[in-house]
Amino acid sequence: MPIDDNHKPIPGSVITVRVLGVPVRLHFTFVLLLVFLLFIGVGQRQSGLMTVLYVLALFASVLLHEFGHTLVARRYGIRTVEIVMFPIGGVSRLEREPKPREELWIALAGPLVNLLIAAGLLAWLGAQQGFVSLAQLREPTDANLAERVALGNLVLCMFNLLPAYPMDGGRILRSFLALRKPEEEATRIAAGAGQGLAIVMGLAGLLWGNFMLIFVALFVYLGAAHTGVTARGRILTTGFPVHAAMITDFRTLQHGDTIRDAGNLLLATSQHDFPVMHGEAVVGLLSRSALVRAMMTEGPEGYVAGAMDREFTRLSPDQPLQEVLPRVSAPGGCALVLDPEGKLVGLLTSENLSEFLLLRQVSMAQARHAH
Repeated sequence: MPIDDNHKPIPGSVITVRVLGVPVRLHFTFVLLLVFLLFIGVGQRQSGLMTVLYVLALFASVLLHEFGHTLVARRYGIRTVEIVMFPIGGVSRLEREPKPREELWIALAGPLVNLLIAAGLLAWLGAQQGFVSLAQLREPTDANLAERVALGNLVLCMFNLLPAYPMDGGRILRSFLALRKPEEEATRIAAGAGQGLAIVMGLAGLLWGNFMLIFVALFVYLGAAHTGVTARGRILTTGFPVHAAMITDFRTLQHGDTIRDAGNLLLATSQHDFPVMHGEAVVGLLSRSALVRAMMTEGPEGYVAGAMDREFTRLSPDQPLQEVLPRVSAPGGCALVLDPEGKLVGLLTSENLSEFLLLRQVSMAQARHAH
């Protein structure tokens, strides 16, 4: 499924390879799943070699699904930042939000690849030996490997076409809705449909005792909630620069100040993050969590220079707010806003960003009611 996000790699990746210039990362949970599938496959009627081939074939099918998204996105001039393989599928992270018509074809490309793989395998099997019954596929054997790979691709195709945002089917639904409704409303409806479907899947999993279905439902629900919030945030910030939401009334620390000085400033203000200066130059950022850690380890007489973060996020005041949203929106997120000469002109924190989004949402609602 294609996801639009910031350009930082998704945490938890343990193996990275490049395919057609795109980083493909294996999440540690995906590696655990591969090991588990190999473990349960060994010792049954299927040989160890065929078990490995089956797992690799499913892995290749998911990867080709994601490259279907990648190649169509590339046709529209949208670069794929990375592909991350998770236990229930892959995620293609795009550098920008596609337009509704672009999103439709990008989302369709992945399931279409799986459908073509299944059709090709079934056509080959029909020409070679005929088809076996579904009952025979319940028991994995060396002889029915190709049939099970074809069936797996059909399942991948149908599963991804479920109208559950952010899956492919949910993105197709949103692209159709966005042709007639505002993008924010289309996203809200598609995300709501995804969460509703996830609840139904979760209840079915509980009734049938199917823990895999419950796990998938949880993934879909959290994905729909997170992606829906992220997409709405992008919509609400479109057309606004960073300086429209940044804090301009703030306090700073000097690199020679002590942890005691920083603690006193924390208590005296409502500010949680403090730029650390060396004269007029910004040299670091001291967060509340870093301050507390330093108080416990170094004591009140320690210096903020030893506790501050020197690799803080820097933003330009004219930078589009939509682009920096993922870098600051996480709880506790903070960035320093510097002008072209390197002078500190503001802070952008997750708290004031949330307040900006709230005011924008109210403003947009009032504008809709007025019309």
